[in-house]
Amino acid sequence: MIKLYEKGAYLISGTEIIEENESTEAVLKNILGDLVVSKEQAAKNTIAYEILEAHNTSDNMSKLKIKFDKLTSHDITFVGIIQTARASGLEKFPVPYVLTNCHNSLCAVGGTINEDDHVFGLSCAKKYGGIYVPPHQAVIHQFAREMLAGGGKMLLGSDSHTRYGALGTMAMGEGGPELVKQLLSKTYDINMPGVVGVYLTGELQKGVGPQDVALAIIGAVFANGYVNNKVMEFVGDGVKNLSVDYRIGIDVMTTETTCLSSIWVTDEKVKEFYEIHNRVGDYKELAPKEVAYYDGMVYVDLSKIKPMIAMPFHPSNVYTIEDLNNNLYDILDEVEKKALISLDNSNIKYSLKDKVRNGRLYVEQGVIAGCAGGGYENICDAADILDGKFIGSDEFSLSVYPASQPVFLELVKNGNIAKLMSTGATIRTAFCGPCFGAGDVPANNGLSIRHTTRNFPNREGSKTTSGQVASVALMDARSIAATAANKGYLTAATDIDVNYTKPKYFFDSTIYDNRVYDGVGKADPNVDIKFGPGIVDWPAMSKLTDNMVLKIVSEIHDPVTTTDELIPSGETSSYRSNPLGLAEFTLSRKDPAYVGRAKEIQKAEKARTAGEDIFKANDEIEEVFNKINHKFKVDPKETEIGSLIYAVKPGDGSAREQAASCQKVLGGMANIAKEYATKRYRSNLINWGMLPFLFEGELPFKNGDFIYIPEIKKAIETKQDNITAYVVSEELKEFTLRLGELTDDERDIIVSGCLINYYRDAK
Repeated sequence: MIKLYEKGAYLISGTEIIEENESTEAVLKNILGDLVVSKEQAAKNTIAYEILEAHNTSDNMSKLKIKFDKLTSHDITFVGIIQTARASGLEKFPVPYVLTNCHNSLCAVGGTINEDDHVFGLSCAKKYGGIYVPPHQAVIHQFAREMLAGGGKMLLGSDSHTRYGALGTMAMGEGGPELVKQLLSKTYDINMPGVVGVYLTGELQKGVGPQDVALAIIGAVFANGYVNNKVMEFVGDGVKNLSVDYRIGIDVMTTETTCLSSIWVTDEKVKEFYEIHNRVGDYKELAPKEVAYYDGMVYVDLSKIKPMIAMPFHPSNVYTIEDLNNNLYDILDEVEKKALISLDNSNIKYSLKDKVRNGRLYVEQGVIAGCAGGGYENICDAADILDGKFIGSDEFSLSVYPASQPVFLELVKNGNIAKLMSTGATIRTAFCGPCFGAGDVPANNGLSIRHTTRNFPNREGSKTTSGQVASVALMDARSIAATAANKGYLTAATDIDVNYTKPKYFFDSTIYDNRVYDGVGKADPNVDIKFGPGIVDWPAMSKLTDNMVLKIVSEIHDPVTTTDELIPSGETSSYRSNPLGLAEFTLSRKDPAYVGRAKEIQKAEKARTAGEDIFKANDEIEEVFNKINHKFKVDPKETEIGSLIYAVKPGDGSAREQAASCQKVLGGMANIAKEYATKRYRSNLINWGMLPFLFEGELPFKNGDFIYIPEIKKAIETKQDNITAYVVSEELKEFTLRLGELTDDERDIIVSGCLINYYRDAK
């Protein structure tokens, strides 16, 4: 089904793969004759290299400084981004910047604060010259596909699923500070990423959908880090056998592989997509050159892909539905054991085997929604499967969320909405809530099957700290519909006979023409920004001092820690415009005592920066400095005092900057990790002035210990990687931390204390 090449591979004429080994040179010579190119030149012949080169503003392709063509954010990120940019000197948006409202459009927590954010967004679009998409019009990524994507372009979004590669657009999801840099006409600085080819061949079986392909790929590459922080480039003779909607459905899920971005070859089907959306001029034919070299190759035989299911609690925990149904108790037992590691809470009773009824797995809920599931073809195929059937009157329910109003409108016109409603399914407007726990939260102990993006613990909205737990399994819309047709009993779409009608899509832009505010090129500095009472400025953040004293206030030994665990999604999203209010939820579902511990040590730093008595502010600090002064002479008034967390591999999942900023506003100064799950989480730490330390081996410290780091500022400024630190005990215990590679700008940001300070200092 899927093969991973051990080394790199050459692609000849877009169709022939030559695996890199000791005989590669001879094989290439035999095929190409005098046309043989060096490995270095062939690496420049990928689509990814071509696009990155066109957007790089440095004279060094190893050290990229990228300027994006367009930016996009939604309503739990754009307030913080604009507030940060305003504090850093924003005058107008230098490139088209789209503010969508698809995350907090239904989450009714905190009175008026959600709608206050929307009003803020519209006023900023008018003042700074942006595009404002009102609530319920489109989810962020569907609007970008319909209205923003362009062949050979680059787009940056403050959402991790910013992926438009199937349309020929290299898109990346990052934390808000990276968008701030673009708004201030700065650059996105990265090393040239590796490029991994994804060679698709063959044709899918009837009933197999894009989520099935995506989950199969994620299952093959996530755990081994095969594409981590690399660009996935989709090529091969099988691409032409996929509709554009299918390609989009596979592409959006590449985020769950932890890749940096994605790009696909384009063809007449993609050109037709742009024609349908009245933007044929944005189409560009893209393909690798005659001889292209890839740092790895994922070979996918589409004909062998079967309906898949990603069981709780990760998109990579994949099985075929056939295997699950045939080995039900064995696999459920395996999943339960894995789940207990993820839940890390012995007080929670977790079981899936009790979902077996009459020898089959019964689920209580189905959801087809968002940027992954809410596409036109997914919903049409689901409607065909359910045509003339009923979902029943037991616990099982089905909700369908078209990804945009134009998609919704066409489904109404062609009768598919009526088909779905007559089955007992409910139809909702464009909303991302089911993806992050703000919509369709299952009952306690419920099992939900969803064509959405993630199934991390508690991401569906349950709270283990309140004794709640529910589960999400990811599936394709077609198998969800097949399960709904069988009234909640797990069924693969390939097990039923269906005539897929595949109605043609007609895009009607009237809704957007009448409702979307387009202020590009029309910035009006006289417009007053509208602030609701829940929109709060960032608190002042101190600069890095010569020495640091840090207390470890949380120690997490899970194999991977997601951003959902660092700062939960769901109802907390309504507080994303209030840094201090949101920070109260930090690690609340993983380590509920964290906030209190962090605040206690923060009292000392607040006293220090206010010129007050540090020792009166915190009972532990005087003894800590006494122990340090046995070896070093340190002035507490000139020493930054803060907290840090240790996690094995933090930062998988969402791009949300708040996973870092919430730690910072509580006095967090650093993370220590064995490795960072994603580039974007590490970047978020840096942009908030936090030190992204690395440490391998047996830990010399434990939760509650203090760490002293002398001459840290000098170490940053002189580009040292190895940092000497000490565990503060009766005798200081020396150990070594690493920082990893940092750009000059990143070092300056850390020394300044955060990105806001960095830009203020530059004025």
